Amino acid sequence: MKIAIIGGTGGQGLGIAIRFVQSGEDVIIGSRTMEKAQAAVDKVKELLEKDKIPNLKAAENSDAAKEADLMVLTVPLAAQRSTCLSIKEGAAGKIVMDATGPLESAIGGSPTRCLYLPEGAASERSQKVLPDSKVICAFNNISSGALMNFNEPIDCDCLISGDDQEAKITVAKLIDKLPGVQTVDCGPLERAQIIEKITPLLIGLNIKKTCKDAGIRITGIDPECKLY
Repeated sequence: MKIAIIGGTGGQGLGIAIRFVQSGEDVIIGSRTMEKAQAAVDKVKELLEKDKIPNLKAAENSDAAKEADLMVLTVPLAAQRSTCLSIKEGAAGKIVMDATGPLESAIGGSPTRCLYLPEGAASERSQKVLPDSKVICAFNNISSGALMNFNEPIDCDCLISGDDQEAKITVAKLIDKLPGVQTVDCGPLERAQIIEKITPLLIGLNIKKTCKDAGIRITGIDPECKLY
């Protein structure tokens, strides 16, 4: 599976890239410029203490989308629409996992408060911009701190939502490869309106408790009751 991390130069994008590289997937780190994408690849090599990582490469976002089998969108809310437009052609017919957090910090406010968007959820906005793609809300509730602590299992479930069942199965199989993670299907894409609001809550807990990897577990669900 070839995965493009679109806008993958921040902590969340780098963490997801490292985790998928470790699980054996082919990963492309995308950015607006090749220089920034290559710098991110070099950072991953530095962190993993490897001169060469055969299953990792850099590309501009539009090229990464065209080459990949599926994508993970890891950009701030302010850059979401323009980034989606830049990958629209390459993302047609493909899965786009959207990790965008609709945080008030996008307009100069607090990262512990959620913005209410006309489209509902940030993932629903992506779906409107990318009508020919299968958008799945994912990775919103796994912190960059947990992702970047890449020598340890992730002590957090990954809540997902989406309208395409086969796309959710593909995403769940992929995410469940990450040590410690269990994917929980929360239903149709509109449930992203709830999932995305967990992000500012967790950010607030990280600040209050002076930690970096507060997460969430859904209990009482039979572990055999999976999407696949």
